[in-house]
Amino acid sequence: MTTTRTADALAEPSERVGGGWTSALALANGAIWVGWYGPLQILLAAQAEDFAPGAGMSKEAVLAWVTGAGAVVSLLATPLFGALSDRTTSRWGRRTPWIVVGSAGGAVSLLLLGGAGGLWTMAAGWCLVQLTLNASWAAVTAAVPDQVPRLQRGSVGGWLGAAQILGVVGGTGLATLGGGVGAGYAACAVFTLVGVLPHVLGHRDPRLPAAARPVWSWRGFLAGFWLSPRRHPDFAWAWLTRFLINLANSIGLLYLLFYLRDRVGYPDPEEGVLILTVVNASTLLATVVVSGVWSDRVGRRKPFVYWSGMLMAAATGLIALWPTWPGTIVAAALLGLGFGVFTSVDFALMTDVLPAALDRGKDLGVINVANSLPQVAAPVLAAPIVTHAGGYRALYLVAAVIGLAGAVLVGRIRGVE
Repeated sequence: MTTTRTADALAEPSERVGGGWTSALALANGAIWVGWYGPLQILLAAQAEDFAPGAGMSKEAVLAWVTGAGAVVSLLATPLFGALSDRTTSRWGRRTPWIVVGSAGGAVSLLLLGGAGGLWTMAAGWCLVQLTLNASWAAVTAAVPDQVPRLQRGSVGGWLGAAQILGVVGGTGLATLGGGVGAGYAACAVFTLVGVLPHVLGHRDPRLPAAARPVWSWRGFLAGFWLSPRRHPDFAWAWLTRFLINLANSIGLLYLLFYLRDRVGYPDPEEGVLILTVVNASTLLATVVVSGVWSDRVGRRKPFVYWSGMLMAAATGLIALWPTWPGTIVAAALLGLGFGVFTSVDFALMTDVLPAALDRGKDLGVINVANSLPQVAAPVLAAPIVTHAGGYRALYLVAAVIGLAGAVLVGRIRGVE
């Protein structure tokens, strides 16, 4: 019996997952992104503007400081909780306990953040949100290589990507239409918690027997987070391409509300962010599932990632060179087309370069640092560019160059078609 269960947990999956499993996991993924992007798109910027006078800082600096602090927490939390879930031997499986605990903690943290009264409580609340929701997200993403065969991961990744952008739209909508900062946070908190329930209640998570868990040592646990680029070059190049493209995306999103207000002169920038998010989501949804299915059928990943990165870089450059409301709408549409392809196919590519079945959660957590680290680096790069080195035009040109580099470097991955 132990051998069968170990095979379930650690063997390479061979049976295709059904639509019910995929839709439930996608809903859980979308719920987590609601908890992140309601704050990131609207609520944190509104709080930054409120707290800036008392903090003696500009609203841009407050937002950059808070999001940067949260990103540092995310940077550490994702691989940590991925590694802990790898070693979890509960009767409910390796991933389910962390999805439940992380989402419940995220909901509570969002409510605390909604009641923040100043810069320090705002920063603490956002760090708690990042800590808890990353615990849940690390487990959700690790469920894919645990249970989905390789040639179905593009399509499953497409549905997860669709749920991700719907989570961004949903979070932005809840934050905008909630009737205030506190109500917006409460709406996001409820959705984040309820959205994971169909997956955790309705689907089995393979259990890891205690005999299969590695012997604990702090030295071995900490050493496991270092994956040598020399020994695992494909893993390293895949990580770098994801980091660069996400850095370009993070730079572009960080000051979007302020860009519409201060550069484009849009009369209602919060409404503008919501409109751009809907446009971006619409074009993303047009490509995210189709490209994942197409990638599975042809058995290739790199060309999709390459061309999607090129398109995203071109769209970011368009924002720099055509700083008008129509230009921003066109760029948002192009970014959605490119990011839809990138989201599904790059996720499948990441799962194809994981070194070991026992460490899927931890290794995906290390890869997902390439999503979190740009949130730390983006404020460091963006704030001085906007204030001292050319303004928003220079900012978006820099983002375009970084995204272009990420697209080109995908060619260095040798072990994947």
